[in-house]
Amino acid sequence: MAKAAKKRAKVASKAKRKAAAGKRQAARKPSGRAVAKKAPAKRAPAKKAPAKKAPAKKAPAKKVAAKKVAAKRAPARKAAAVRAQAGKWVYTFGDGKAEGRADMRNLLGGKGANLAEMSALGLPVPPGFTISTEVCTHYYDNGRQYPKTLKAQVAAAMARIERLVGARFGDTRNPLLVSVRSGARASMPGMMDTVLNLGLNDTTVQGLAQQSSNSRFAYDSYRRFIQMYSNVVLGVAHDHFEELLEMMKDDRGYTLDTELGADDLRELVERYKSKVLDQLGKPFPQDPGEQLWGAIGAVFGSWMNERAITYRQLHNIPASWGTAVNVQAMVFGNMGEDSATGVAFTRNPATGERNYFGEYLVNAQGEDVVAGIRTPQHLTRREREAAGAELPSMEEVMPGTFRELTRIFDKLEKHYRDMQDIEFTVQKGKLWMLQTRTGKRTAKAAIRIAVEMVKERLIGEVEAVNRIDPASLDQLLHPTPDPDAPREVIARGLPASPGAASGKVVFQADDAETLAAQGEAVILVRIETSPEDIHGMHAARGILTARGGTTSHAAVVARGMGRPCVSGAGGLRIDYAANRMTVAGRAIDKGDVITIDGSSGEVILGTVPTIEPELSGDFATLMKWADRIRRLRVRANAETPLDAQAARNFGAEGIGLCRTEHMFFDADRIAAVREMILASDRSGRVKALNKILPMQRQDFIELFRIMAGLPVTIRLLDPPLHEFLPKNDEDIADVAAATGVDPTVLKHRASELHEFNPMLGHRGCRLGISYPEIYEMQATAIFEAALTVSAERGRSVEPEIMIPLVASRAEFDILKRHVDEIARQVFKEKGRKVRYLVGTMIELPRAALRAGEIAEAAEFFSFGTNDLTQTTFGISRDDSASFLEEYVHQGIIEQDPFVTLDRSGVGELVSLAAERGRRARPGLKLGICGEHGGDPASIRFCETVGLDYVSCSPYRVPIARLAAAQAASAEEKPSEA
Repeated sequence: MAKAAKKRAKVASKAKRKAAAGKRQAARKPSGRAVAKKAPAKRAPAKKAPAKKAPAKKAPAKKVAAKKVAAKRAPARKAAAVRAQAGKWVYTFGDGKAEGRADMRNLLGGKGANLAEMSALGLPVPPGFTISTEVCTHYYDNGRQYPKTLKAQVAAAMARIERLVGARFGDTRNPLLVSVRSGARASMPGMMDTVLNLGLNDTTVQGLAQQSSNSRFAYDSYRRFIQMYSNVVLGVAHDHFEELLEMMKDDRGYTLDTELGADDLRELVERYKSKVLDQLGKPFPQDPGEQLWGAIGAVFGSWMNERAITYRQLHNIPASWGTAVNVQAMVFGNMGEDSATGVAFTRNPATGERNYFGEYLVNAQGEDVVAGIRTPQHLTRREREAAGAELPSMEEVMPGTFRELTRIFDKLEKHYRDMQDIEFTVQKGKLWMLQTRTGKRTAKAAIRIAVEMVKERLIGEVEAVNRIDPASLDQLLHPTPDPDAPREVIARGLPASPGAASGKVVFQADDAETLAAQGEAVILVRIETSPEDIHGMHAARGILTARGGTTSHAAVVARGMGRPCVSGAGGLRIDYAANRMTVAGRAIDKGDVITIDGSSGEVILGTVPTIEPELSGDFATLMKWADRIRRLRVRANAETPLDAQAARNFGAEGIGLCRTEHMFFDADRIAAVREMILASDRSGRVKALNKILPMQRQDFIELFRIMAGLPVTIRLLDPPLHEFLPKNDEDIADVAAATGVDPTVLKHRASELHEFNPMLGHRGCRLGISYPEIYEMQATAIFEAALTVSAERGRSVEPEIMIPLVASRAEFDILKRHVDEIARQVFKEKGRKVRYLVGTMIELPRAALRAGEIAEAAEFFSFGTNDLTQTTFGISRDDSASFLEEYVHQGIIEQDPFVTLDRSGVGELVSLAAERGRRARPGLKLGICGEHGGDPASIRFCETVGLDYVSCSPYRVPIARLAAAQAASAEEKPSEA
């Protein structure tokens, strides 16, 4: 993992860039464990799984959250107490037997559950044991203390490993070494800590050297262990050890770590131990038992480290789930040319193509693959040839082992019925499986895999629909570089995550976050990313790294986030201190604009024009299945022809919210709007509105034409009038000159309209009450447009006219009478009629409470949950960002209520209004048109309450269609291992 530190000198710079080797193995390392006996093919019956798992618990940061968190965990604690009485904290696996199963992931974590399942399937899994997530719960609930019986159970499980392996933990002649790794129920690659080669000390390293007949291997393992353990457990920074390593290589004229011999590594171990003593004032621990419990505590502790907390917040993973700890016998991929380690996918995680995909390294440990320390080699010959790589593939170097590996790939994919992400090690020609989990993939790959697995009869259509994360469709719904546009390609790397992005170059995660918050598009450029960069990666539009492969940290996290990523662009030279990168003699500084294409691996100077995606093929097939399943209709929020057409292209079934005020800001009509506002009487306002009428009518004609008979809900003017007036003296002077109005008059009128709290001021239906001529003009434009398009189509257009911010039946009655009177006049003048509805937005708590009486007059409700959330919480959406994150962090609220609907408060008002409204008017049409209309979790609530439709931004329409299908489906989406 590369540390974001300043360059001090040549040696120090190399050290910092290579600091990935230690912590990054936590991301996904398929490194080793010591040889276990061959597991028999026959599965031994597993013990019965506990009926229910108690989620692990986070100690709340502050007292204000403590009671709420405790209340939520009470049922979990009760379930945990039942198991605790039985005293079961540790679950063993290996030798073809296991005390766990794949469906026990809540108790054993994803890694532990799948290790147990693979072992029981008869696959070659090094023996080990899992300390359950309930220990994590106990640990944080009891002042970081373990259950009293845990140590005895761990000792018994260690003794079982010793028997199976034929080695003893801490033995000076034949030592057992283990790894200690985290394993939450949801995959969190790179977020928590791992320790490998545990059990080595000054005497056991000699025993390992004798047993392996390979002193270089033994001391290489020892120096790796000291570095990892010192950083993860003792808190000594990686930089110290990387600097010592680089100094030794420079002194001896070496370039690669593998050039260091046994004597070099023996000396390096001594330097490492001296550094620990210097930093801590005490020697590196030599007792293997102390090492083991130190590592177990570090893994539990890492559940609450900053990068894990950030990752959980980004992916909505509850802190209460906790993590398990997996202790497993080491097998070694760094024992020579007949040893290797790798990461593989049973299908291509970027495209979904049904071909094995992955990387491996000969004579390496797992962190070497994911950290970019060495260039990984392709798994298959096909991959190698497609990439034009010269280094041989595993298929070519180890053909027998590769064939065995592919048989296991097929067996695991059929067993789990999903694409698998697999980690393996080859020790002296013997294959060992270290992990399998449902593989992370791009949205494009996920759709292809789901559709093809239906064709292969592995899964059904409903399960295929439920397998796709609706939010991930964002990856498919945005523009990509125009292939015909001129481009200056300055570098090429690996296509790690598809899509394209342009933005200003930044080199630090903090800078990415800061500039993104200011509205800037940024590309985060790193030598290699680390888990500490997670916040910057989330803020950036795209990620570019100089090192790392397609299974590196940057690639895995970017694919999960839907960010374009180009990794392993080896031609880049990045200087963090100077905020500059150079490539082919060209300098690119912080703030310069580049474009990355994550589908081709190209890095392009400047901004490249883009084209819209084509949503066909597998995507169209999946959406057809989703549309068959869902009950909720999906509309779009749109007021321009461009947005309306995009919405139709994405499958919108009408417009659920047309914000007419957006039309008023157009340059060709803002002058007339201001003239209307400045008028001193009704006749003056009507004169100005008559100038706007033909433009407003044309707006609606275009929308009705595009929607071709689908429902169009038009909200009458909502914002306060002062929003249309100039704010500062310079703008006032410009408007005065353009309109011929005295600047003093403009200032006076702006002052008259000024409000201290405009959100709760003279807006919405209150404007219609005070200035009915505004709504009368808009209603005239709507009805005339509807008649025009109905005549063109030969079929009636049925507009839905929505009156905003209603709080009482009386307000609605007054304005509905105005609308009906305008309809009568227009229909009489034109000699034709159209059907129409008049309804209201429910966006005030009082309207929700009085929904029954309002529904006696209103023909539809549309829940404006943006304002309903503001008025229910008493929080301004525009000002809440400064403190809502802290509320989430402290457990006061689970999520930002402006992103996901607050079910217990706002949701109860929606439910109550829906019930009372339909009781008064059976069959009342109900929809939602706030930002929540495109949020999958909120859509599930809308399905539960029985709304008829959701309305969202055009680019979220496919997301809403898929989320609606999942909400209607009784089948649960399989969770990721």
